[in-house]
Amino acid sequence: MTSEHPTPPAGGARQLRLVVEAADYEEAVRFYRDVLGLPEQAAFQGDDDARVVILDAGRATLEIANPAQKRMIDDVEVGRQVAPAVRVAFEVDDAVATTGALAGAGAEVIAEPTETPWRSLNARLQAPAGLQITVFQELEPLETRSERPGFGTDATRD
Repeated sequence: MTSEHPTPPAGGARQLRLVVEAADYEEAVRFYRDVLGLPEQAAFQGDDDARVVILDAGRATLEIANPAQKRMIDDVEVGRQVAPAVRVAFEVDDAVATTGALAGAGAEVIAEPTETPWRSLNARLQAPAGLQITVFQELEPLETRSERPGFGTDATRD
């Protein structure tokens, strides 16, 4: 074990859960569960009307970008710098239709679906619970994209 790359605990993390406080809880649940289509996995209620719903967003990843990459993503998707430090992205089957449905449900479209250099169709929206979100549709498989210049993993780069 080195201090630079400590050995993770056996099994590692099992789930990424993004916890968001929503002042308008009902609106946020309607938007993400009913319009975006994230199935309800569990819900809990406590004293003083404390409520939480856990929505299944499929597979989770944690995307860590340096400031230059964040600026480049904003430039590609929106044409200007608009993203906060944390932005949530959802992979969907049809970015155009999903963007329309989310806008119809009250999201503000910041940028319409745009094809990116990494071969996805991305739209940016301001959504309930104060989240800026990207909905994206992959236009080619990861295996194909991984063969393009600039793609791959740190382990495959020299």
